[in-house]
Amino acid sequence: MTIDFPALETLTFEEPEPGIGILRMNRPDRMNSQTVRMFHDYLAAGRALRDSGLRALIVTGTGERAFCPGFDLDEIGVLTEMGVREFLRFQETATGGIQSLRHLPFPVLAAIHGPATGGGLALALACDIRLAAPTLKMSAAFVKVGLSIGELGTSFTLTRLVGPARAAEIAYTARIVEADEALRIGLVNQVVPTAELLGAALAMARQIAQNSPGGVRMSKRAIQRNAEIGSYEAALELENRGQALLTRTDDMPEALAAFKAKRTPEFTGR
Repeated sequence: MTIDFPALETLTFEEPEPGIGILRMNRPDRMNSQTVRMFHDYLAAGRALRDSGLRALIVTGTGERAFCPGFDLDEIGVLTEMGVREFLRFQETATGGIQSLRHLPFPVLAAIHGPATGGGLALALACDIRLAAPTLKMSAAFVKVGLSIGELGTSFTLTRLVGPARAAEIAYTARIVEADEALRIGLVNQVVPTAELLGAALAMARQIAQNSPGGVRMSKRAIQRNAEIGSYEAALELENRGQALLTRTDDMPEALAAFKAKRTPEFTGR
């Protein structure tokens, strides 16, 4: 399937292998810092990729300096000049942009080098899986600019990854979390040498793409939705429905036949 990806000001997209995409924040002269335009571009990218048929997406930053250090401080004055209603509209656009990537139906991997702070941290945490270089520096630095951790979903995602007490400490102190600690407390899945970061992300994306597209997508839906509902019974209901639907696809009998024949299954996603 040809992906009709729009021309965006702050992001680029490529498909280096069939079914695997790379979305790059593309402001290397500003360390890929976010702008009002970038949040609009996140939303446009999410819409374009949703029905693209991708099996996995890697989100990363252009250049060697940073993943994304949050909002560009040279442009932050724009936010203080907004009225309350105008700022609320901006917040809805910004959160909608992050949400459109988080809710893509296929796995989203973040390949993170250097700073991932503020809104950059929010984007990284919205991804399903995070791989990091040793240069990683994470910080929920919102309180340093007079805001709170209740920004771009960070209060939700950070708390669910590391627990409320550790999230509170990271939020209230605004301290830097470096690669080794991020791995130890579950903020990232792997730490790999900087030169191998994108290769490791591509290898994991290939591993994901070898599996049933429907099974992976339903697994993502179950994991995300069950993080957002409040009871074990509701989780079971969601799981039961998903598994019942997957038994009606072509991929499940193909997987069983391949297992019996001791061959690699040929998944179609139908």
